[in-house]
Amino acid sequence: MILTAGIDVGSTYTKAVIVNESREILGQALENTGFQLAEVSRRVYRRALEHAGLAESDVAYIVATGFGRHMVDFRDTQVTDLTASASGAAFFFPGTRTVLDVGGQTMKASRIDDSARVKSFRLNDKCAAGTGAFLEKTARYMGYKTEEIGPLVATSKQQVAISGVCAVFAESEVINQLSLGSSPADIMHGAVASLVDRSVQLMKRVQMQPEYTLIGGILRFETMARVVREKLKADVNVPPEHMVQFVGALGAALLAQRRLKKLNGATGEVAGETENSVTH
Repeated sequence: MILTAGIDVGSTYTKAVIVNESREILGQALENTGFQLAEVSRRVYRRALEHAGLAESDVAYIVATGFGRHMVDFRDTQVTDLTASASGAAFFFPGTRTVLDVGGQTMKASRIDDSARVKSFRLNDKCAAGTGAFLEKTARYMGYKTEEIGPLVATSKQQVAISGVCAVFAESEVINQLSLGSSPADIMHGAVASLVDRSVQLMKRVQMQPEYTLIGGILRFETMARVVREKLKADVNVPPEHMVQFVGALGAALLAQRRLKKLNGATGEVAGETENSVTH
């Protein structure tokens, strides 16, 4: 049994996934990234091994991805998070042509072909108003925790307009809406809608095409996908809730399988196999 692993060192969470040659997920783990990237990547990898009942010697090849991929000193190679996410999204939904990844600190949209190659991409990593952090900050201003966002928005009767121009100004806008008698649920709903507006604009810039697949931790909240559907007037794919944060790590693990087959003499081009070979 040939086993490979993907390590996704994201700005907020670090994830690890282990797969076999049949593309079955054997183990996975997740932990807050923090500041010690090399240590957290090793720790999360070992937790994924424990989850699968495996030893480090059982894994033949490791691919790192995410903004901290360079800090995974036990990797065999690395790929960009766009490449890994495309691979993971296509695993769940082979018809995927546009991927929207909403993370804690960045938001990315990419258009991919039928081989899961990235053909066009855009990033929003300069303003928190276009990331999951915007929703988390809005929730905190009103005294709610991140895990309460989903249940809170589910009780909303109507969304309150939130400009989302800048996360720094969100506090005063939220305070103003609360003083006007708006409910926290409706304010949170408005913040989600604001984030979706930015998401759709990013998707348009990559000349989005169906099928649309949404990934990233913020997609744990069903409201996000629902509002995107309403905005696009089209259906969207979302991986299973327990895997929506692991798409990049899974994609890296699957690319490791392809890379290993090539190294072992398999023929054929490997789509987006390394950072230097991928075409954005």
